[in-house]
Amino acid sequence: MKFLHSKESRRELINSIIAIIIGFVFLFPIYWLLQISFKSDAETFGRVLTYFPHEFTIDPWLANLQDREFVNSLVNSFLNALLTMGITFLLGIPAAYGMGRCRVKTTNLFLLVFLVSQMLPASLTLTPLYLIFNKLGLLGNHFAAPMAIACGSIAFCVVTLRPYFKSVPVALDEAARLDGCGTVRAFMQVMIPAVKTGIITIMVISFLNGWNDLVFSQTFNVQPELRPLTANIFKFQNAYGTRWNAIMAYGSILVLPVVLMFIFLQKYIVGGLTAGAVKEL
Repeated sequence: MKFLHSKESRRELINSIIAIIIGFVFLFPIYWLLQISFKSDAETFGRVLTYFPHEFTIDPWLANLQDREFVNSLVNSFLNALLTMGITFLLGIPAAYGMGRCRVKTTNLFLLVFLVSQMLPASLTLTPLYLIFNKLGLLGNHFAAPMAIACGSIAFCVVTLRPYFKSVPVALDEAARLDGCGTVRAFMQVMIPAVKTGIITIMVISFLNGWNDLVFSQTFNVQPELRPLTANIFKFQNAYGTRWNAIMAYGSILVLPVVLMFIFLQKYIVGGLTAGAVKEL
């Protein structure tokens, strides 16, 4: 037994070391991004490579935060993310509920369509969507890009949440009807709380899809003042060189919401994805 215990301990130690190495590999780019953002121009372009700022400064951060164009792009990024999340919530969750609770012969066909749409690259759908939005007069406002981004988020929402709704006992629906709840009220007050973990996961992922988008925002937001952070990061590149510390500060602000969401909602995201993966489709 002692030998078995010792062998298991060694295995746990090896697994822990491997996990630390993997974590270091994935987190090092974020550390490099942050430490350059606090360096001065002289240290950034110095011949001696430094792994932490010897001349600590927040000037690159202030250069961004005091720039009105940057603040406008930051607002546009939040609008992109929030609108994408809202459209996904309004259209994706009811669709997932209907496909999970109602028996329809074409359900498998719809699921196949949703899965195929997830595989299509953005460049393939860009031109058709641009022509459609142009005909509808949606170009040049805040709604075109989130609507295009939500097309992929809704498909992911339906495929992920359908097993959740399907696994909820039918007795909950029947109990809600006995209490006098209609279909909409039962859906809002019974079904949504029952699949809260999956919904939080979908909302976080759809928010990040809108926050990180570049292709649709760059194409559909024809006016520069409507473009988000991802489309304006090149502003520190000019004929006289590249301000790497300012770009790194820009990038740090761009990734900050992503990191914070994963820190505070990690248990919901991991639990939501794994729980949806093992339920029967």
